[in-house]
Amino acid sequence: MMKRTLILSSALVVVAAAAQAQDKQVNLLSWGGAYGMSHVEAYAKPFEAQTGIKVVVSDADNPATPVKAQVEAGNVSIDLASVEYADAVRLCDEGLLEEIDPAILTPAADGTAAADDFIEGAITECFVGTDVYSMILAYDDSKFPDAKPAGAADFFDTAKFPGKRTMRKGAKFNLEFALMADGVAPDQVYEVLGTPEGVDRAFAKLDTIKNDVIWWEAGAQPPQLLADGEVSMAFAFNGRIFNAAQQEGKPFKIVWDGQIYEMEGWVMPKGAPNPEAAREFIAFSTAPEQQARAAEFISYGPPRTSAAALVGNIEGTDVPMGPNLPTYAENLENALASNLDFWVDHDAELQERFNAWLAN
Repeated sequence: MMKRTLILSSALVVVAAAAQAQDKQVNLLSWGGAYGMSHVEAYAKPFEAQTGIKVVVSDADNPATPVKAQVEAGNVSIDLASVEYADAVRLCDEGLLEEIDPAILTPAADGTAAADDFIEGAITECFVGTDVYSMILAYDDSKFPDAKPAGAADFFDTAKFPGKRTMRKGAKFNLEFALMADGVAPDQVYEVLGTPEGVDRAFAKLDTIKNDVIWWEAGAQPPQLLADGEVSMAFAFNGRIFNAAQQEGKPFKIVWDGQIYEMEGWVMPKGAPNPEAAREFIAFSTAPEQQARAAEFISYGPPRTSAAALVGNIEGTDVPMGPNLPTYAENLENALASNLDFWVDHDAELQERFNAWLAN
């Protein structure tokens, strides 16, 4: 009788734990498209399977915007959001984010603390990096049967390489790309852009193609614009272009020369409704195995050192993903690391000037 009672009690504990897990939920705001899919397949589904906690994934063109709006309105429904590093720093400085204790993060397999396993800058007071992505030049190979675009200067050369271009609607990335196209070496870009003359120079270069640019706001737009033949070249997220070429067979090529790479990661809005479940999700999704798994769905590099060797083949193929990542050694030649501190300090003023320039 005692044994039967113990078994029954244990069963009740299991049922109660399962019911409690089902009551929990993580409301995750991502970017949609192939990137959002990587969050679902590499993070949300296995997390639900392991914990029983439901993950509801929704999308935004830039998740930092609704995070700010919800917290300032005092009506927060988002538990976690995927944001760019500079946005994370700015939101944290404004007191709109919860702090994230690095102690909750999963150690590496050899016992190395997570804080020592992430690349420099990947963990801050309110941010944990999930991937390294880049802005790259991409083109429709069928549009250029002879000479091929090879760098930033070619993007701005509409005489040699005819056709419309598409660029992200904003100052960030475009100003750096314009300066590199104008002959500024990557290691000098922010020194030049930090001067009034450098800013003028960048906008003057953008002037040369302004009438040939279709501006995009959602990451899914550039591959669609290329596919529809509306543009011949794009300055876009590498992962979106890669997936269109790899999974959909589009004749798109990526030029790594002049890539601008940066980090993306999790933030938790102040007043998130499910903070405990959100922290549990952060720990799970930033473990080396999960970061490596995410990289197999979209070509963004993991920011954990121990995760790099775990990245396998492109999902559904026998082709190694490694050479397609921004962090692959050969792809970093003549690359530019986005200066995150620069954009934290200058984003507002340069965006204001960009908006005024675009309106004229």
